[in-house]
Order: sequence, then C-alpha cells, then structure tokens
Amino acid sequence: MSKAETPLEQFKRATSSTVKAMAKKSELSVVFSANGRGLNGDELRLPIPVKDLPADDVQRIRGRADSSSLRLRYHDTKTHQKLKPSDSKAAAIFDSVEQARCEALGMSRMEGVAQNLEALHEDTLDQMGYGNAVTSDDVPLNEAMAVLAREALTGRRLEKTSAKIAEIWRPNLSQEIFETLDSLGEHVTDQAQFARALQDLLGQLDFDVEDSEESETEEQDDQDQLDDTSEDQDQQQTSEQSAPMEAESSDQGDAEGAPDDGGESDGEQMDGQGQDSAGSPDQQPDFDQNHNYSAVHGYKSFTSQFDEIIEAQDLCEDEELSRLRELLDKQLSHLQGVISKLANRLQRRLMAQQTRNWEFNLEEGLLDTARLTRVVTNPMHSLSFKQESDTEFKDTVVTLLIDNSGSMRGRPITIAAMSADILARTLERCGVKVEILGFTTKMWKGGQSRERWIEQGKPGNPGRLNDLRHIIYKKADAPMRRSRKNLGLMLREGILKENIDGEALLWAHNRLLARTEHRRILMVISDGAPVDDSTLSVNSGSYLEDHLREAIELIEKRSPVELLAIGIGHDVTRYYKRAVTISDAEQLGGIMMEKLAELFAETPRSGDNPLENFKR
Repeated sequence: MSKAETPLEQFKRATSSTVKAMAKKSELSVVFSANGRGLNGDELRLPIPVKDLPADDVQRIRGRADSSSLRLRYHDTKTHQKLKPSDSKAAAIFDSVEQARCEALGMSRMEGVAQNLEALHEDTLDQMGYGNAVTSDDVPLNEAMAVLAREALTGRRLEKTSAKIAEIWRPNLSQEIFETLDSLGEHVTDQAQFARALQDLLGQLDFDVEDSEESETEEQDDQDQLDDTSEDQDQQQTSEQSAPMEAESSDQGDAEGAPDDGGESDGEQMDGQGQDSAGSPDQQPDFDQNHNYSAVHGYKSFTSQFDEIIEAQDLCEDEELSRLRELLDKQLSHLQGVISKLANRLQRRLMAQQTRNWEFNLEEGLLDTARLTRVVTNPMHSLSFKQESDTEFKDTVVTLLIDNSGSMRGRPITIAAMSADILARTLERCGVKVEILGFTTKMWKGGQSRERWIEQGKPGNPGRLNDLRHIIYKKADAPMRRSRKNLGLMLREGILKENIDGEALLWAHNRLLARTEHRRILMVISDGAPVDDSTLSVNSGSYLEDHLREAIELIEKRSPVELLAIGIGHDVTRYYKRAVTISDAEQLGGIMMEKLAELFAETPRSGDNPLENFKR
C-alpha cells in the first residue's frame, strides 16, 4: 500500500475489493460518484463518501455496496423476469421481496453485512418520510412487504422505522399471509421456487397472478421463439437492420396524429400535432421540424405511441389528492415559515424593481399639492391633479420542471413540491406567471414500448425504450389556488419512476416557446443524471446523458429561454452553464428564491428577433 494513500482512498479501495469478492465478479467496475445510482451493466456506482469518513456515512455506503454485491451474486434476471407478474403493484412487491431474499443470504452469514444493510434500510425509510407514518395509507404495500420479508427471512429484530412500519401493517394482513412469509425461508437458496412461493403470497394479497403452470408454458413459448429465431439467423439480421427504419416511419405517422392510433394511449400523445396545436402550450410546437434534435447523435425513441402528457388531476381521484396534499403540508409544516420568509423577501425585491411614473396636469386623480400655490395666487387657475402609473413589470413567465424520478422519493420531492407552491404564489402576486411540470416514466423497465420492441424481434439500437409520462401540475394561466392540491400527487405511491431528462427539458422548453411573454425562464430541479434501465440496457451507457447535453447546449446557445438548474446532491454544473448544486434538500427553497431574484435583477436577453434566430 502506498504511503501517500489517504484514508479516503483506502476506504474506496477496500470497498471495491469487498464488492468484487462478495459478488464473485472480478471484472466489475466500482465507481464513486455524486450520482451513486447503483448497478448499470458491469458498473456499480456508489456515492462519494464524505472526506472525514463519518461512521454513519461509511456504514450507509457499505450497505449500498453490500446490497448490490448480494444481488449480483444471488439474483438471476432472466428467471426474475419470466416469473414476475404484469400488474405494476404486484411487480413492485415481487421486486422488493426478491431483493430481501438476496440480502437475507448475506445477512445470515455475515454479521457486518447485516449491520450495514440494517443501517441502509433505516436511512432509506427515514428519507422517504416513513418514520412519520401513522396509518397504512402512509406506507406503500411493497415497502411494508419488504420489511416483513426481511424479518421472516433473517429472524432479526427490526430497527426503529422498520418496526414501526411492521406494526402499522400487521393488523391489515391475514394470518395466512404471515404463514406464507415464514415458508419463503424454505426456498431462499432457490430463486425459481422462491418466486413461485411469492406468487402464492401475491394471490393471498388479492393480486391476479398467473399460476406456475402458466408461467412454465410461457417459458416454453419463449424458448420456442428463440429456437425459431436461431434457425433463420440471416433473415433475423436483415429484419434488425430494417426494423428501426420501419419503427421511425411508424412514429412519424403517430406524430401526425393518425386516427388509427388515437385511442391506444392512456393520455395525450407526446408528439401529437392537431390542426390547432400551433401556439397552444399543451401541444409541442413545431420545434422538431426546425431542429431535428433526435438525429444530432442518433438519438431517437423506438416509439412515442405510448407516451403521454397528462394533467395531475387526471392521475388521481380528487379525494386522494386532498389527502396527499394534507400529508405534504404535515410533513413540511416546520419548513413553511422559513420558505415563506424567503418568498416575502423575493417579493419585496421584485416589487422594488418596478419603476413608477407620475402623470401631471390631469382633471382627476390625486390633488397635486405642489401646484396649490398657483391656485391661491390666481383663483382663475383650476386645481391640478396627478396620477401614479406603474410601468408593467417585465412580461415574464417561469416554468419549474421537477424531476419525478424514484430517487427523489422522500424529503427531496416533498420539499420541491412545497417550494414550488410557495414560489408560484409569490410570483403570482408580482404579476409573473408560473407553470409547474414534472417528468417521469409510466412504467419501470420499459413498459409497452419495450413490449413492442420484443414483439418486433428486438431490433438493434432501438433508442429510447420506455413510455414517457410528462405531468402538468399547474398551467401558466391557471391561478395557484386551483392547482395547489395537484402538487400532492408527487407523494402518491408509484408515481415516481425513471427519468429521461433530455426529452423532458425540450418538452418544457417548447411549451415556453409557445408563450407570448417577453421573458421566459426555465428552472430545472433534479437529483441526478438521466437513468432508464430499459433504454441503457440496449444502447450505449451514455445514450441519455449525451442527448441531455445536446438539448442543454441547444437551449443555452440559440434559444431566447433562460435556463437555470438546481441539483440536489448531484453536480449539475457539468451539464448546465447556469447551475447550483445543494447537498441537502432543505436548502432548496432558499436557493430557488435566491437564484430567481438574481435572474430578475439581470437584463433579459435581447435581440431583433430571438425566436426567429432560434428557429433558423
């Protein structure tokens, strides 16, 4: 060991060696980065430890490393996918309990690993806000089943937050379910048998799950398809070359609003263009016709047919939205006062920037006392009045684009929602319109887009392979009092999934281009680089990140829209020229106010016709 090696370097080296040994994968690459998002192919990304290596931080990072190592060692993806149920809620439970199985195999053999994982789970559950849970409505079922499965499979006593979740959910579950949980331990070393026992558990939870015979039949069908494919390999290669072109052609047909596909999407088509779409912020303007951004570096989507732009209230019942909003207010009640003070400070700064003029010699208005002496000395002069006329604050619209990915769950997303709420109300009082948008995907691991790709024979280089979901929480022209409840949707179970930042950025940007305001500002709030396992598993590892960089460069260099980004625990300065990174979500409200105040203090971009320049 080199004498110059620091304690931090020693920790990284030791952790990397341990991961490779536990996973039995010497070729695995272990990277420490701000975007410690877990496994991606043969690369494991772990968070960068704090320089002085505090014990809690070290244990959490070791817990992440241990969790990933055990999954690599004991989990078979093909077996998992074959037996995984199609229902999204059942699939979430299936995924969570399978991860508990992998971890239980390590926890039962290594006490240090068990302690690291327990610390990781407690920290994760606390970050999600489950330590404040009161009823089963406050904790998703998949999280509860993961806790109960860990307890059953390891026989270890649950820690504080985990124990609270188990206590809340236990009365809602039948004795039969707990008996099945206990029996799972009999199959912990056999993933396929464990998965079939888990299917029985899901049936007891009232999910419609296929039985093992149907699963085996599907497995045989899959094998038959593979055999048929291998018999005609040359023909398959030809179809792989032609399929992407056919898919692109199909997508163009979708983009023109082909009537045959109109009813297949769950929501509004992402690229749908109607006759009266021009100038409408709910539809994308003809941006991609002027700038074919998807072809800059070969970026494309396999299909956009299943993408949707949807309003928040259409994703949730009104009664549940009200409950979620109350939960949001409750979780952040202690922060609201602080953020409100910052908002009032921003409002004073904005109002102070408005210039005021007086019009004199009017026949009505306020009496001009400075001219009274003239009336006294000569009664023939009439009284003079004056009136104050405000020069309108620069015509401005602000869009807040919030990352709705799974990694934002817990404190980051709740604080982002509350900060957006208060900021929107503040700017509204100053005459500035605000739009609040969110971006995620409809499904984990690809959804209908991936299914269609598989149906078409898995053509190579398919491009983006997931169903986008872009959410409108508040339109720019809607008053905040009508949209406030919508922000509670961010706390709903299952909303936060994957994040494809580049397309979301262009979507929000194009909505701004359709606005008539003189000044347009786009603020992006994110906690990481774009990640979508389905897309990255069949394209290059930097596919989504490269597209994001191209989208940012296009906006920053050629668009009249002013772009600003705030990264939560993630260095966004490597993407955006105007950006700031915060280490704690609790700083978000203050930073949002501060950065917007700085923007308003600056002179907006000028030019003869900036929009025309952008479209050239």
